[in-house]
Amino acid sequence: MTTDTTTKSPEAAAVPPPGASPARTRATHGHRRLLTHRDRFTLALMAGVPTILHVLLVWVTAIASIFLAFTTWDGIGFDSIKWVGLDNFKQLFNDNPQFWPAVQHNVIWFVVLILIPTPFGLFLAVQLDKRIRFSRVYQTAFFLPVVISMACIGFVWQLVYNPDTGLINSIIGANKPGHYIDWIGDPHLNLWAVLIAASWRHTGYMMILYLAGLKSVDPSLREASALDGANEWQTFKSVIFPTLRPTNTVVLVVTIIEALRAFDLVFVFNKGAQGTELLSILVTNNIIGESSRIGYGSAIAVVLLVISLAVIIPYLIATFRKERRA
Repeated sequence: MTTDTTTKSPEAAAVPPPGASPARTRATHGHRRLLTHRDRFTLALMAGVPTILHVLLVWVTAIASIFLAFTTWDGIGFDSIKWVGLDNFKQLFNDNPQFWPAVQHNVIWFVVLILIPTPFGLFLAVQLDKRIRFSRVYQTAFFLPVVISMACIGFVWQLVYNPDTGLINSIIGANKPGHYIDWIGDPHLNLWAVLIAASWRHTGYMMILYLAGLKSVDPSLREASALDGANEWQTFKSVIFPTLRPTNTVVLVVTIIEALRAFDLVFVFNKGAQGTELLSILVTNNIIGESSRIGYGSAIAVVLLVISLAVIIPYLIATFRKERRA
């Protein structure tokens, strides 16, 4: 019995067999495919256009606002821009009666969002994580306010707060002459009325964030806790909640941003008047209002930016340091 061994040279091995297509030959060499000029142009267009728009609409406008905060400008021609230094900030802190109430209202907005809808959103997420019946239906119902426009939410809640035909006054019997409760016009009530509407929307947002965090928890942690004899509350407090630290960081940052950029609901309700002043409302009124004080409005926007960075950056640094040590 003999075995014929044929030895082929590298040159012979590199020659494709008769009938083999060039495409199949290229496929055998690492499946490499060079980008054509059209592919490169398409990739450059897909990556370049969003980048340019982001730089122009976010970074350029932010830097321009910081520069304009130290000037006066009525928005008509660049020749009318005049450098005034810190005069806008001095006038803002000392001579504007709406500034400090607006800061106070933004702080109240944040405190309410962090104390009421955030824990309630966590509670809903924990309940829905138990895989109860119709869980998807409940998730959709609770998350629906998040995908609805804030302006639409404002109009809906205006109908709820209507002093004559509104739902609340009709239930409590305050829709009769002499017994009206003006939820929007009363400066002692309107801020809290707006916060209820904002909390209604914010609850669904928090529920989705916490539900995503709960889905990432290792099931073996729950099983080990159950084997140790821990009840449901002990398991959540000692095992589940500590693993939600990254989610808590996201929740805090999102809540701060929501509190500082609050604008839509208040503007729809009463345009930020009579006890609902916010920093975002002051920025809008000064930049696109009748006076068109762009430099002064930019100074308020810079203050809003500094407040947000002063709160978010130290917390993120401390959180990341703890994670690195762990």
